[in-house]
Amino acid sequence: MDELPPADFSTDSGQQPRFSQRTIRSFVLRQGRLSDAQARCYEEMMPTVGIPYRPAVLDLDQAFGRAAPRILEIGFGMGETTARIALAHPQQDYLAIEVHTPGVGSLCKQIADQQIGNLRIMQHDAVEVMRDMIPEDTLAGVHIFFPDPWPKKRHHKRRLVQPDFVALIASRLAPGGYLHCATDWEDYAAQMLEVLGGEPLLQNTAADYAPRPAYRPLTKFEQRGLRLGHGVWDLVFRRR
Repeated sequence: MDELPPADFSTDSGQQPRFSQRTIRSFVLRQGRLSDAQARCYEEMMPTVGIPYRPAVLDLDQAFGRAAPRILEIGFGMGETTARIALAHPQQDYLAIEVHTPGVGSLCKQIADQQIGNLRIMQHDAVEVMRDMIPEDTLAGVHIFFPDPWPKKRHHKRRLVQPDFVALIASRLAPGGYLHCATDWEDYAAQMLEVLGGEPLLQNTAADYAPRPAYRPLTKFEQRGLRLGHGVWDLVFRRR
């Protein structure tokens, strides 16, 4: 494919990342305010740790400057959990995807403050990244932690965990690689269990829901919910 022009990561243009036209998305772009520190780190760090979207297969070894197991995270929010996991596992590389600029700026700041060298960011639609840029049979793992539950029934079609996307993820996992989903919405957990269980390339590591793996730290929001008696469901499936 033809090479695209260099990506512009500046925050003063007022432009949102451009996505191709898909009729149904799992996200809605929202305007959010960046703190001065987040905006500064976004502009300074994204040319270094950001990977622009290209409709071409990504050379992961070149992107990270080494060969290592690769974990891809979809929708990292403000990035606290992502930063903690990457910092705790320097032997692995992490590719984190988020569409919202304040969250990207927040993670850029954490990368700079904590000098995290094994983390790269993509600000783009994860479906397009997975489809166009991630080679087959490559990833050691994929994390989908607390995706938007789209609680209204008429919006369930917008949920990220759907059969077609799970099949795409499974094809990008290396044999033995894992897909780890977590949600605090029980009906979404049931849908995840059904969808993941219906993918022929994946096998559940538990009878149904899995204990929270030690590498996934509890967020403050999750801790508060657990104190109030709210449930959290983890699902960990492996590529056959």
